[in-house]
This record gives sequence, C-alpha cells and structure tokens, in this order.
Amino acid sequence: MARILIVDDDPALQELLAEYLQGEGFEVAAAEDAGQAEQQLAAAAPAVIVLDVMLPGRNGFELLREIRREHSVPVLMLTARGDDTDTVVGLELGADDYLAKPCNPRVLLARIRALLRRAQPPSCEEASVLRAGDLELDWGRRQLLCQGEPVTLTGAEMAVLAVLLRHAGEVVSRERLSEEALHRPLGAYDRAIDTHISNLRRKLGPLPEGGSRIISRRGAGYQLIPADAPAGGNAR
Repeated sequence: MARILIVDDDPALQELLAEYLQGEGFEVAAAEDAGQAEQQLAAAAPAVIVLDVMLPGRNGFELLREIRREHSVPVLMLTARGDDTDTVVGLELGADDYLAKPCNPRVLLARIRALLRRAQPPSCEEASVLRAGDLELDWGRRQLLCQGEPVTLTGAEMAVLAVLLRHAGEVVSRERLSEEALHRPLGAYDRAIDTHISNLRRKLGPLPEGGSRIISRRGAGYQLIPADAPAGGNAR
C-alpha cells in the first residue's frame, strides 16, 4: 500500500483528500506545516508528497528545497489558481508536477498514480543505457553523465530527458513528452514540460561548440541535438 503525505494547513481539505485517497487504497499521512512534514518524513518515507505552497512559517518552497537535499520522493505542488509564478518556481525547485487549488480529488488521484507509475522500477526494455553524443543516461540506475560528469536531475527531468534521448535528433511534441514522461495528457496552459525543459537546458549546459542541446521547434515540440550531430536549422 503506497503511503501519501499531504502537507496542507487546511484541515477540511486534508480530511477530504485523505478520505478519498484511503478509499482508493492508499495509506495517508498528514502534516499542517514544515515541521510536522519533516517528522513524517523521518518516521516513514512516503511514495508521494502533496505539498501546498502556502504553509504557516516556512512555506512550501522552503520545505521543498529541504526535501530535495536528501530525498528524491516525487512531489506534487498545490499552487494558487492561475498563479504561473508559483507553478514555475515550484517546478524549478524540483517539484515533479503541480495542481491549482482548489483541486478535484479525482484529478489529484490521477496525478498521484502517474507519479507512482513513473517511479516504478524500469522494465527490461527500459533498463538500458541511453546515449546521444556526450550524454549517457543509465535509466535503470537513474544516473546521468554529461561529458563524463554526473548531473543531478529530478525524477521528472530524467523522464523527459529519457524520451528525448530515445528520439535524439527528432522533434518530439509537448503532448508526447507529457504522455510518455509525465504519464498524463497535456493540459491547457500546462507549464510543466516547458519548465522541465528549461531546467534541463540549465543543468546540461550548451553543446561543446556553444549551441543549445535542446531546441524548440515552434508549433512542433522539442528536439535533442547530440553533441556529434551536424549543425543546422533554426532554433531558439
């Protein structure tokens, strides 16, 4: 039974989500602030953390920074409706996904199941080493080397990169990236894929000759350019 940790200072919302998730077969723990969340983490590692941005004392962003120093557990942020800033900041700090509040419990359940599917051990077909130019991703061990040096990625970033590596040199649509990497359909005004791509560009750095490793093809998607590929095409 997967354990879900809900970190939110709204008792009514905690109770609603806990009752719904327990009815779907999950074990649910709750915390009202960062201190209680840290106690829950120390007691037993959850499979997924549902983390509200607005917490008393240390906010959700501060807690997320601390979680990412020691834990790779998937984190789904609850953000203010329509607040793109909260969404982008949460994803840049290492959140795997996000939902705007107030959230539909059914949608939350679908997102949690998607995170759990991605966190499962890779199949034999997936457990190979993916290579393109100077990038080498050991998907089985969840380890990435760029120019021979290790690079730390979140689970979502690694999943997005794995899809791009499997289709290196090809344009991959945002819809396909969302389906294959995040295991959910791409929503309207969805910022997750674009922010994960931005984080990957920053962490991987440019190609040896200075070009971008991941380029945007307007209206089509994203394309991973291997270090040994010939230059060409307009990119941004």
